[in-house]
Amino acid sequence: MLGLMFRVSIFGESHGRGIGSLIEGCPPGVPVSEELLREKLRLRHPNTDLFTSRREEDEPEILSGVFNGRSTGAPIAIFIRNRDLDSSSYEIFRHVPRPSHADYVASVKYMGFNDYRGGGIFSGRITAGIVAAGAVAGSLLSKFGISVMAHVIRIGRAVVERELSPDEVRRAYESPVRCADSNVSMKMVEEIRRAREEGDSIGGEAEVMATGVPVGLGDPPIDTLDGDIAKAIFMIPGVKGVEFGAGFRLSSMRGSEANDPFVLRDGRVETEGNKSGGINGGISNGMPIRIRVAFRPTPSISIPQRSVDLREMKPVILRAMGRFDACIVPRAIPALEAVVSIVLADHLLRWASWMWISRG
Repeated sequence: MLGLMFRVSIFGESHGRGIGSLIEGCPPGVPVSEELLREKLRLRHPNTDLFTSRREEDEPEILSGVFNGRSTGAPIAIFIRNRDLDSSSYEIFRHVPRPSHADYVASVKYMGFNDYRGGGIFSGRITAGIVAAGAVAGSLLSKFGISVMAHVIRIGRAVVERELSPDEVRRAYESPVRCADSNVSMKMVEEIRRAREEGDSIGGEAEVMATGVPVGLGDPPIDTLDGDIAKAIFMIPGVKGVEFGAGFRLSSMRGSEANDPFVLRDGRVETEGNKSGGINGGISNGMPIRIRVAFRPTPSISIPQRSVDLREMKPVILRAMGRFDACIVPRAIPALEAVVSIVLADHLLRWASWMWISRG
């Protein structure tokens, strides 16, 4: 379960009857509708032939917790049926695991009882439930002027070199690869197309930005805001690295370079720069939260790879066939927005209860 006061659980497998999410702790009166969920779920499907040919309708069903377009305060249950299924290509992975995929470790951990079809719980398909829950969290955040947005900043060798403004990032969904820089976007398209034509896959990076976050969110020393955000981001399949602000670049700086001096702007305390990425000591500092996320290339490729037949315990050559994405980064953008929204909604409610009790 993700969260303490705004709590989210997800369920289902890639080729099971469906997937979904359960949200507990959402305050009453938050605008929630199936149309809102449908709008967010559509963002998982870029309208291009660059990605998997699996075409799910992603039609959400709100089973409880919403009445007349508003949350009731009861748990919100959301279900999304799987309809476009073809499990025929996955039987081989039951005994011959894909290199760098979760096939092998899942088989050992769950003693062979795991649902291996489509990757089971390790498939990007589970992000549909995450996105649905994130839509509810985002609706709550919007009541307080907080918005979360994400965009692709690298695919292979195609990189966005400059720092983009929130207004620019909001236009990312106009790009087929969710890149807010139109010139780099076309280069990213070519990177993905080339990898796909060669039967290979390619990784990349994304940036998440949250604006309007007040000073004070986060519960250190254990439930730090950046720690909880990082944990949530690692729910998304394929994530291998997370950094805030200048991140690893800070390790090569002196304090005089890395520090963000405090300044006054319109009577408010802000920082001159934002190398800390909007978080100090595990607590939001009022500046935009900026997070970079690294994704590995998809393990499912049609280029022959060495593996092991677990039944006969002998080496084999595996060539994966099926409906796979050559690059998962663009499709992960709404999932990134969702998990960060969920964490911020949870910490906002914690902060609000803290303030209410303290002032009471």
